Amino acid sequence: MKLIVTDAAVDCFRKDWGFRDGDNVRIYVRYSGGGEDAFALGIMKDDPQYPALSNEYGHLTFFIEENDVWHLDGRDLSIDCRNEDITFVRG
Repeated sequence: MKLIVTDAAVDCFRKDWGFRDGDNVRIYVRYSGGGEDAFALGIMKDDPQYPALSNEYGHLTFFIEENDVWHLDGRDLSIDCRNEDITFVRG
């Protein structure tokens, strides 16, 4: 399992979300309602407590806590920015 963040995503987090050097970006699982998958990934500024995955890109630390890593089901997670929207690709 790997956490990959593109340069475009880092730029988006800086320009559109206001993140700055040294900030921590938590990727977490949230309940999103019915459908095929009732869960989705969310984003928030937070400090890591029990990170299962953590990587630094562009002076921002991206992480997923141990209690949220189940959602990846052993797959890698890539975070990108397309058409000014953050996208998640599990693969």
